[in-house]
This record gives sequence, structure tokens and C-alpha cells, in this order.
Amino acid sequence: MKNNLHVFLGATVADAATRPLHWVYNQKKLLTYIKGKKDFTFLKKNKSPFYNIKTGKVSGYNEVGQVMLKTLVEGHENIEERFKKNITKNFGPGSMYWKNLNLRAKYRKVKDWRGIIKGPWIHQNIIETVKNIKAKKKLTGGTKVNESDGYCAALPYFLYGHNFNSLKKIISTVTVSKISLKYALAKFHLIDLALKGAKDPINEFEKTFKKNSYFKSVVEDIKKVKKLKSKPHQIVVKKLGMACSYPGTFNSSIHSIINSTSYKGAVLRAIKAGGCNCSRVNFIGAYFAALKGIDSIPKSWIKKTDPAKKILNQK
Repeated sequence: MKNNLHVFLGATVADAATRPLHWVYNQKKLLTYIKGKKDFTFLKKNKSPFYNIKTGKVSGYNEVGQVMLKTLVEGHENIEERFKKNITKNFGPGSMYWKNLNLRAKYRKVKDWRGIIKGPWIHQNIIETVKNIKAKKKLTGGTKVNESDGYCAALPYFLYGHNFNSLKKIISTVTVSKISLKYALAKFHLIDLALKGAKDPINEFEKTFKKNSYFKSVVEDIKKVKKLKSKPHQIVVKKLGMACSYPGTFNSSIHSIINSTSYKGAVLRAIKAGGCNCSRVNFIGAYFAALKGIDSIPKSWIKKTDPAKKILNQK
């Protein structure tokens, strides 16, 4: 596929496959939902306790990447400015995302309002970004959380061949957290190594950046995860971090990758661990698609993914 967009397809399909089990933090409960199923992707019945969207649609993580793809398809002039406009249109006032944000404020008065939200869920970074764009701030990215939105937003942009320096600008559009920027860039280096034919991008990254002060914590994290390789994935994810934040979401992804030989196996492993599995599979899916190509993504999964057609049309 043109511009290595099969990598974004890998992220998108993995997100849609995982979505019905997004944010299930009770691992025992999650196991009851998937009991007896070999393939527990694309569950027809939503099990996310926070929000409910139609199976086949993607979470807010991947959605911001879809907004970037739309921006790139429209043209390559003033990408940053047009991306900001498209973010506001897609997530801001007047959208279902914003409507549901207002409902969340209303439901906070209810003791347990989770599961009441019908439709998509807007993330903290995107809430801040929309507000900062409206306020015409120079730096529009969110500051309150260290999450994956920046990586997800920049993935299609990266695949269109833009360099690492301009990548920082795009990531910063939705998050200015230093931790988010560092781990997003580490993910892009790993995907880049996979696309360039490295047999083991994780080992290659370690070797390349072992003396690099910027990625020191990332290299240390990878070493820590490798020591836990033989431990069961669900237990390790509980230890490293089930939530959306870095470094936990990165480390848990690495554990799934080093214990898997295929795209499908890695995604299923990540789903089963629960928590913010959508943020993890947006990286895991992209990584395996970069490493093993478009044919590694199950065709039946691609057919069930709503935004897949738009990506496949960019031939």
C-alpha cells in the first residue's frame, strides 16, 4: 500500500477488534465475557463499562488518527492548521464526542453513571486540545495526562514519510507532555526499524539507543519487560500498568510483542489483559503490520472494521 498505510490499517483493525472490551479493568469479569471463545474480537455486545458504540467502529484513540488521515488526503499544505480545524470539527462543540462530554458532567452526580454514555468517548488530551485551539493558544496539546493520543494522531503523518523533527510538532498538537512525546517517538523508531527490515526491532532499538540520554528510560523499560517475558501476560500487565498512561501502556505492549509471533496472537493477548487495551493495540497492531506486512492482518477482521475501506482506498 502507498505510504506504508498498511501500518495504519494494522492499528485501526486492532483497535476496532478490541473496542467492545475497552476499559474492562476487572480481569475476572473480562474472562467471563470471553469464556469458551477462541477469537473474542469484534464482540457483538458491548462490554465497555464506560461507553457504547457500534461494533466495527474505533475508539477515540484511533479516531484522532482517522482525522489526520482525512487531513492528509485533503492535501499537504498547512497540515498542522487544517488538522486543528478537523479536530475541532470531529471532536468539538456540535459533535457526538462533545455532547457526550457534557452528559458525563451531568451524570457525575449519579453514584455509578458508567455505561450510561451512548456513543463515543472523548479523551482528556483531546478535550484540552479543542479548548486550546478555541482559545488560539500557540501550544494546543493537553498537559494533564501522559497518554497515547499524540502517537495515534501522528501515525498516518509519519507513514507519509515526514521526518522525526516534524513529527514532534504533530504529536504536540494533541499532547505537550514530555513523557508522551518520548514514548511516542520510541514507538515510531520501532515501527521505522520494522519497516526497514530489522528482524528484531526491539533488540535493534536497544542497541541503537543504549547510549542515548533521551531514550535512557525507554531502554531501561524494555530491559525490565524482557526480564518478565516468561510471566503470564495478564499478571504482567496488572503489574506494569493496565491503564492508559505511559510508561505502563508502552511496557505492557512490549510484553505482548515479545511473547507473540503473529499480529492476531499479539492482539488477542492484549485484549485478554483488559484495561486500556485499545491504546496498546494501536501500537501492537501497527508494529506487527510493519514487521510482517498487510497479509498478517486477518482479512475477516479487516471486513468487520468500519474505517478500513477508507484506508484501503488510498492505493
